[in-house]
Amino acid sequence: MECPHLSSSVCIAPDSAKFPNGSPSSWCCSVCRSNKSPWVCLTCSSVHCGRYVNGHAKKHYEEAQVPLANHRKPEKQDKAQHTVCMDCSSYSTYCYRCDDFVVNDTKLGLVQKVREHLQNLENSAFTADRHRKRKLLENSSINSKLLKVNGSTTAICATGLRNLGNTCFMNAILQSLSNIEQFCCYFKELPAVELRNGKTAGRRTYHTRSQGDSNVSLVEEFRKTLCALWQGSQTAFSPESLFYVVWKIMPNFRGYQQQDAHEFMRYLLDHLHLELQGGFNGVSRSAILQENSTLSASNKCCINGASTVVTAIFGGILQNEVNCLICGTESRKFDPFLDLSLDIPSQFRNKRSKNQENGPVCSLRDCLRSFTDLEELDETELYMCHKCKKKQKSTKKFWIQKLPKVLCLHLKRFHWTAYLRNKVDTYVEFPLRGLDMKCYLLEPENSGPEHCLYDLAAVVVHHGSGVGSGHYTAYATHEGRWFHFNDSTVALTDEDTVVKAKAYILFYVERQAKAGSDKL
Repeated sequence: MECPHLSSSVCIAPDSAKFPNGSPSSWCCSVCRSNKSPWVCLTCSSVHCGRYVNGHAKKHYEEAQVPLANHRKPEKQDKAQHTVCMDCSSYSTYCYRCDDFVVNDTKLGLVQKVREHLQNLENSAFTADRHRKRKLLENSSINSKLLKVNGSTTAICATGLRNLGNTCFMNAILQSLSNIEQFCCYFKELPAVELRNGKTAGRRTYHTRSQGDSNVSLVEEFRKTLCALWQGSQTAFSPESLFYVVWKIMPNFRGYQQQDAHEFMRYLLDHLHLELQGGFNGVSRSAILQENSTLSASNKCCINGASTVVTAIFGGILQNEVNCLICGTESRKFDPFLDLSLDIPSQFRNKRSKNQENGPVCSLRDCLRSFTDLEELDETELYMCHKCKKKQKSTKKFWIQKLPKVLCLHLKRFHWTAYLRNKVDTYVEFPLRGLDMKCYLLEPENSGPEHCLYDLAAVVVHHGSGVGSGHYTAYATHEGRWFHFNDSTVALTDEDTVVKAKAYILFYVERQAKAGSDKL
């Protein structure tokens, strides 16, 4: 929005010596000393924490308005006011009086000058920090031990995501997708999109919260987020811009209540798919996909229109067979899918951990078998038989006609009872390598063994008892090492820890090498 308060609020010089030392993204609040979500006042250059931490930036504005409210002369209101501040991480500008993000600037361009100054400070601090770490690793004779023991040293290549207020569901999915190499690389190689409209034409638009839906790009904000996650900075990245675009185009996720990570993933992939089909700002994203030689036409799966990188990587095809038990008529239907939702068999639902001795451990094979086994439909799901001309008892069976490059498996841990939604907290054993999907294929003889084996790339875990509460984290492998992503915190972990996790969503990547002996 065009803010009318900039001239009376933006008073600091871009080279002000009042700024704290260090990188702006890690500056501490002058009140509570928190370095999460720092904002700098553009009137006095003081730094305070954002509203998702302790809200001292807003309190700073409110306290500055108290004496102004006591003045009756209108000319007193023209004096400097502490109404406008800048995010020290994303460099977006916010006006508390307008209660919205700002896209315009002062006549002298002071906002842009401050923004560039903060960017220079951040880059200088990052360069110095990277040089220091490189020297430390080069001069150390125990590099391998540092990578295994010192959490801060091992995570230098990975970046955490700040929690904006119960946004761990989004952070866990973003970190998982960022470790799907082929998917992530596609977006990072896309050309940047600059949103231009009206008076802001020719200038980069930093925020899209107050603009129309036609001027936001989920693909662009998703691209920028993925680029930030593996840039080598240890400072947590704030996915604020992406979250505001999500608010605009996915109304279900507005607000700051806890959401279902699986539901968010499906909405995210669906909207990315739709936007990629149509292109944005005159750039055809589908055209870029056509030129990508690694995604051949034979491997594409179309869901709701033309193929995109979403369907080319996550898209598979199910064959649904329904047989009438009265006349034997068989009906076949082919359904495209981006993920498979698997029930945890009822006989395992009371087994909370791997070490309990009340029967066998539930495995991913048990869940897949339950999904694909022949089952008789109950009275509420009677099949309309075209031969009998009425609804009849029938059986149903799923086959996988085409496996995707990335197999996403969702374990259905939440189910509705008469009054509430409960969580199935059963431990499900899953393999890190060699998940063999051949026995679930419709025509396994037509698929080479290398196309049926999958290795784990990422796991999303829900901690807690209910879908509307708890916390989401993710485990993912990058360049042969496993990381645990817990919002802003990224730590190196090991395979033993990963396999003990109570998985909610599993991302398996098709193995490119020849099949080995390590199978599920």
